[in-house]
Formats: sequence, structure tokens, C-alpha cells
Amino acid sequence: MPIKVTLNVVLAERNVKSKDLASHIGITEANLSLLKQGKVKGMRFETLDAICRYLECQPGDILRYAPEADLAE
Repeated sequence: MPIKVTLNVVLAERNVKSKDLASHIGITEANLSLLKQGKVKGMRFETLDAICRYLECQPGDILRYAPEADLAE
């Protein structure tokens, strides 16, 4: 899939633990882990909003479009 999740990078930059983010936005640590790994097919805008509010970031900070052709380079 050409959409890559870079949430783990933003968490590290802000020194935020996954456990704290999951608790604050109301999802399980397991679901947050799947999201961080890019193993989900979609995300609710409500969840994206909560993540961005907590981390004080933009959606583009945690999601990146990388067409398959770019990945081969």
C-alpha cells in the first residue's frame, strides 16, 4: 500500500510513549501497535484527530504517500 504510517517517528521525536497516547485517545495499545506498523486498512478521522491533537501535529506528519515505484529506488 502506498500510504506509510510514520507515527513511531513522531512519538520518538516528542518523547511520547505509545501507552500514554493509546490511553489518551481511547484505543488499546494493541490497536495502536497495529496502526504504527501500518497493518491496518483504514483509520477513523476521529482517531486521526485525537492523535494529532495529543501530539500537536498535522496528519501529514504521521502519514506519508509513497508510491510503489518510489519504494524500489
